[in-house]
Amino acid sequence: MHPSREESIFGAVLGRTLVIVSDAHLGVAPPGVEGALLDFLDAVPTLGDCLLINGDLFDFWFTYSRVIPRRGFHVAAALAVLGRRLPIVMVGGNHDRWDRDFWERDLGLSFSPRRATFEIGSRRVTAIHGDGLGEPRWQARLIHSVIQHPITAAVYRLVHPDLGLRMVDLLSPVLGDHTVDEAKLTRAAERQREWAERLLTDEAGISLLVMGHTHRAVLEEPRAGQQYLNPGAWFDGFRYAVATESGAELRVFLPRGSTSPVSQAVPPPPSPAAPR
Repeated sequence: MHPSREESIFGAVLGRTLVIVSDAHLGVAPPGVEGALLDFLDAVPTLGDCLLINGDLFDFWFTYSRVIPRRGFHVAAALAVLGRRLPIVMVGGNHDRWDRDFWERDLGLSFSPRRATFEIGSRRVTAIHGDGLGEPRWQARLIHSVIQHPITAAVYRLVHPDLGLRMVDLLSPVLGDHTVDEAKLTRAAERQREWAERLLTDEAGISLLVMGHTHRAVLEEPRAGQQYLNPGAWFDGFRYAVATESGAELRVFLPRGSTSPVSQAVPPPPSPAAPR
């Protein structure tokens, strides 16, 4: 279902200071990325009173009935502990959308595979990872549809985890876009920005639209009283964001051992020039 038509609402008010992180891609990112994320999760209660994980926390995550993937164990355990202190909403990404039961039943998080809507104070927030939106290539749309189809997940579940995870490692460059092509990333970010502006126009009740996926940090106000935010990719310099009733801010996290404070605000990048 199209994410603009699917919605999960978690409670009346989630909190008043929302910490937002996206696109860590644990499993293919360097080991230091996971270590910094664990430090970040320890620090979250000092940064805000609720947390949004907006997709692709892992480069691949699949929940089996009796198996927890070893690569994600430390982070999953940290989330279980943090979830006892403050509310956590997790939105699925194209790399980790399958099965909400583990996150909700075993870890106590609120999980939505595609779209979550909640409130920060009096501010209505909608979170969507952003994959499969505005994709111009039919091949990419086809691959996306096949990977995300429930039948694909049901068949994959029958494969032994060791074999299944090895298959994912071999197919990862094809199934997941790990491109570093700056021009391609810029075009994807621009398509996402245009899509976000259309959604905000169609749904005037949204005060803050949070997206991820393109790995580009964005903070804009396309319409009065409405903001579009992409925190950027965690693996790219430990980027995250914080949102309150009155606004939002892009930040970078400084892990343990740094001589600077735990967090620094970064200015939003300039808006792209209008096409000629």
